[in-house]
Amino acid sequence: MNIPYQTIRVGELQAQYVSRGSGPALLLVHGDGDNAADWQRVLDRLAATHSVYAPNLPGFDGNYQPGIEYSSVFYARFIENFLDAAGIERAAIVGSSLGGLAAMRYALQAPERISALGLVDSVGLGREIHPALRPLTLPGFGDLSIAWAATPAGAMQHAWFRAGLLFARINDVPSEWMAEQYRLARTPGFLQTALSALRGVLEVGGQREVLVDELPRLQMPTCIIWGEYD
Repeated sequence: MNIPYQTIRVGELQAQYVSRGSGPALLLVHGDGDNAADWQRVLDRLAATHSVYAPNLPGFDGNYQPGIEYSSVFYARFIENFLDAAGIERAAIVGSSLGGLAAMRYALQAPERISALGLVDSVGLGREIHPALRPLTLPGFGDLSIAWAATPAGAMQHAWFRAGLLFARINDVPSEWMAEQYRLARTPGFLQTALSALRGVLEVGGQREVLVDELPRLQMPTCIIWGEYD
């Protein structure tokens, strides 16, 4: 996907992001194994009423750094630093999957800066995980999996694997989405980031961080979206 990225200095990191529209600020935080392009199909509609910001989370921009722990705490800190760098005092935030957990953490930490919160299939709302993700948490297996997924044949298999996880009807998966997943798998460091982030929030027995009991502490309007078969 041809995304017109802008760059901004966020702490010690150089971050990529997409910005469109005008109006109240809206920050979109993608999930593990994705990037800002994941929001491409809704950006224009959201930009009709908001100033939309969709950053690539650190590590998912091709700048993987082995010394960084890509955890929900790290990404919650990135959200704060991104808002500061962009000069945004207050914003609505929508987070998907891992991005939902990071957004939830930040909303609990700094409620005065969040006007509304959207959690889309967010991590942190229960222990359950898809059985296909469990082996990736194991030492060795996950590392071998991403090494294979970085090859041309493995990248295509990786794209179909993710399509099966994320789409209800496999025949309706957009070809440009598949091409982007293939490209990301072949991007140096991308899958290492994805595996590091996955192991940060999941273990063989399920999700490590469950914040569902913290939901009553949220002080802003909050929408939780979860499909019946998600």
